[in-house]
Amino acid sequence: MLDFIKAHAYGNDFLFIARDRVGDLDVVTLARRLCDRHIGVGADGLIVYQMTPEGASMRLRNADGSRAEVSGNGVRCLAAIVAERQPHLRAHGIVIGTDSGEKRLTLEGQEGERLVFRAAMGQPASVRQVTLDVLDERVTVVALSVGNPQCVVFGPLDEARFRRLGPALEHHPAFPEGTNVEFAQIEPPDHVRIRIWERGVGPTQASGTGACAAAVAATSYGGTSRDAHVISPGGSQRVEWRDDGLYLTGWAEITVAGRWLLT
Repeated sequence: MLDFIKAHAYGNDFLFIARDRVGDLDVVTLARRLCDRHIGVGADGLIVYQMTPEGASMRLRNADGSRAEVSGNGVRCLAAIVAERQPHLRAHGIVIGTDSGEKRLTLEGQEGERLVFRAAMGQPASVRQVTLDVLDERVTVVALSVGNPQCVVFGPLDEARFRRLGPALEHHPAFPEGTNVEFAQIEPPDHVRIRIWERGVGPTQASGTGACAAAVAATSYGGTSRDAHVISPGGSQRVEWRDDGLYLTGWAEITVAGRWLLT
């Protein structure tokens, strides 16, 4: 048996299991089984975590079992768990250790059961515009890293094109480790609407790092403000691109504490 917690941010949902409970279990298989929305609990990813004096550390597996370096929404969900377990950290800030470095979060407020955090996500890297042959199209994208690989496609949010090109871009040879994909429509001066095809998951309701990537791409190549609202199907998150890096603000809430019986 495995005790787990489920939390989400804007519909981007994760399962959390303490590292000492996982033991020698195959995490790849565990992620696939737990995240399955028909025969498992259902989630976009599995996060194995360990509490620390300043917050927690985490390792993330996507729903298909593949490794992910970081998730902005996953970091925020884990911070909500930390805030519940270690309430003294609410006033001092919470540090979450990830495979792409430490992320420091400050608690900005509370909306019912939802905790609003502002997370320091670090500097974007390798921001560039490239043209790719994708299926039967030549597509110009903005490729970059925000702790994980991202690919942003500008244009009207056409659902059929999103479904067709999303998986093709995720596995395009230009991204040997795969990539997250955002289809983005700019609404000047400071709004960006996105649909997200997440690496190892498929369509998701929201993505914290995807919101950061879309904001950086829109600022760099679309003329939007460096303080933008990025709107996905799950809701709107604020992204600030400051001299010292990206800051992501939004809410997270814990929804379920349960026990998985099939080990």
